[in-house]
Amino acid sequence: MLLENKTAVIYGGGGSIGGAMADAFAAQGARVFLAGRTPAKLDTVAERIRSAGGQVETAVVDAMDASSVNDHIDAVAEKAGSVDISVNVITGEGIFQPLAEISTEDFAASIGRALTTQLITTKAAARHMVKQESGVLLFFGGSDHANISPGMGNVQIGFDAVESLRRQWAVELAPHGVRTVTLLTGGIIDTFPDTPEMEGPRQHIVDASPFKRAATMADVGNVAAFVASEHGRSITSTQVNISFGACYG
Repeated sequence: MLLENKTAVIYGGGGSIGGAMADAFAAQGARVFLAGRTPAKLDTVAERIRSAGGQVETAVVDAMDASSVNDHIDAVAEKAGSVDISVNVITGEGIFQPLAEISTEDFAASIGRALTTQLITTKAAARHMVKQESGVLLFFGGSDHANISPGMGNVQIGFDAVESLRRQWAVELAPHGVRTVTLLTGGIIDTFPDTPEMEGPRQHIVDASPFKRAATMADVGNVAAFVASEHGRSITSTQVNISFGACYG
């Protein structure tokens, strides 16, 4: 197994993307700790993992609260012996509208939330990884310099800002053996509701790819597990493009 004897912490672990990563990590032997604000969602993912024979624990954690995050990560490290993988997938809480229609207050609040939660959770995990002289910090969303999706509003800007944060972490943590990698996607097609209203956005994701395909949640999980494993040990300080060529980061 790629992640046997590894410990993975996933903030936003009850969501679709966090759940997909949790499934893949657990399937590859990792002990997964799901953190989030909604117990029912965390329990749904945890039950799925346990049914498949995986190791998983859940905790209600507010990823905007540094004390809550630090207390949780310290408990994980004490219980599991290490913090090997940390990923925060709470970066997509932006506004899918043209920028001209977004108020200044809403724009600033959304970007602020994205950067704040990433800073808090990454600082917490990095504190343990630096002591260990090892670890993998995964980020999700990535920076697509082509800006091919006009309907992304400030969501793409939030991704770009987090990617800038990731680049700085890479410089500061590399001397301590900590890897930093972003998964760049062009949109995960099975996160969109299968409704008539979403047919256009779903098709846009497919049409943007020269392969006329789009990444799925399973793709996200499988790539994340590989990157986080020793097989991906040479991948760091970069983005891994899993958009079927839709993004040109």
